[in-house]
This record gives sequence, C-alpha cells and structure tokens, in this order.
Amino acid sequence: RVPNVEIDGGGVFFFLLVRVRAAGGPGKDVVFFYGWAEYHADIYERTAQELARQGLDCECLGGGRLSHRPEERKIHVYGYSVGFGRADHSVTTEKLKAEYPDYEVTWADEGY
Repeated sequence: RVPNVEIDGGGVFFFLLVRVRAAGGPGKDVVFFYGWAEYHADIYERTAQELARQGLDCECLGGGRLSHRPEERKIHVYGYSVGFGRADHSVTTEKLKAEYPDYEVTWADEGY
C-alpha cells in the first residue's frame, strides 16, 4: 500500500530511507523526500504517524540530501542525516531508478 518513493517536487531537500512493515510481516524500504521538512526528524515524525494510522510500523535506516531537477530529469543523492546517520545511497538510488527510469540518478557519499 505504500509506494517505493514519495517525492513532492523539485529542489534540494532532506530525504529518509525508511523500512516499513506490517506487524509480523516482511519489511519494504521506502524513500521519503519532502520539501516542507526543515529537518530529517520532521520527515520521520510525520511519516511514522501516517504509517501508524494504516497499521504499519517503520524504522529509519538513515538519510541524506536529494537534489531533484525534474526539468533536467536528474536526481542526485548525497550527504547524511546528523540524527539518523547516512542512508545506504546505493539502495536509495536503485529505488529512485526504478521509479524514474527516464532520469539520470547518481549518488555520492560526500557533501552535506
């Protein structure tokens, strides 16, 4: 019921990689990227609340920054979250490539 990627527009913002699961079920990793978030914790708090309403649990696997340039069809994943640590950018990138097959999706461990 939860999409693999939730992105709400273009720009450079925080993202989280979150494992979502139903009680006792297998997990699914999801990328959440919201332009309204001032901090990574804002994304996690809102996401956890929304998922709980659906009867789902979640665990934050880390975060970073994401540069989404829809006009150029490019997404770049980089950086880390001070509070949650660095997401596995290779996993995040694969999720994004599957969701945006006509985009150039890249990643780097450098930057904040």
